Amino acid sequence: MAQTNISNNGKLSVMEAIQSRRTIFKFKPDPVPKNILEDILYAGIWAPNHHLTEPWRFTVLGETVKLTLAERYSEIQIEKVTSNPEAAKATTEETLAEIGERGFQKFMSKPTIVAVSCIKEGNEQRQLEDYASVCCSMQNIQLAGWEQGIGMQWSTGAITMENGTYNLLDINPKNEYIIGFYYIGYPEEIPTPKRKPLNHVLRWVD
Repeated sequence: MAQTNISNNGKLSVMEAIQSRRTIFKFKPDPVPKNILEDILYAGIWAPNHHLTEPWRFTVLGETVKLTLAERYSEIQIEKVTSNPEAAKATTEETLAEIGERGFQKFMSKPTIVAVSCIKEGNEQRQLEDYASVCCSMQNIQLAGWEQGIGMQWSTGAITMENGTYNLLDINPKNEYIIGFYYIGYPEEIPTPKRKPLNHVLRWVD
């Protein structure tokens, strides 16, 4: 059964935060205050980073941008159906409108959205290392948020990859690429853990 609160009082140990953190899909409507959001993102800049290239960039979406992307997300959900000829034949205009509305409301239900991107510089190895560093940065951010009772979902998909999104966020895809959106807020539900035992993924070699 899903839990509905985080009982930490800001006193989680590192291991407690790692083991109790969950990806959150349902949020309370309250946005994360700006000062708290900045504190959480600040944790991201302390991630391990080869040669200190500091490739992470964070773009916080305002309400106008969020609304525009929600409308586009709604269109994408409809396009998923209409792009399949068989599914399109069996779907009414009313149903398509409902699918679009659900998509719009789903996107708008994310209280705070941050686009996390990576600077694109150097050779292939440098870019791999920088991507890994940004992923480490994102984990730092999740754990820092979790300590304060704030949950997140790292989301990718068409909405994070389209040229329109890059233009809207003023990100030049030649120099920087979006790794994903972080949906951030206070959890409405906390999923139960699902992990294989360590001995399923661990090997020792002599």
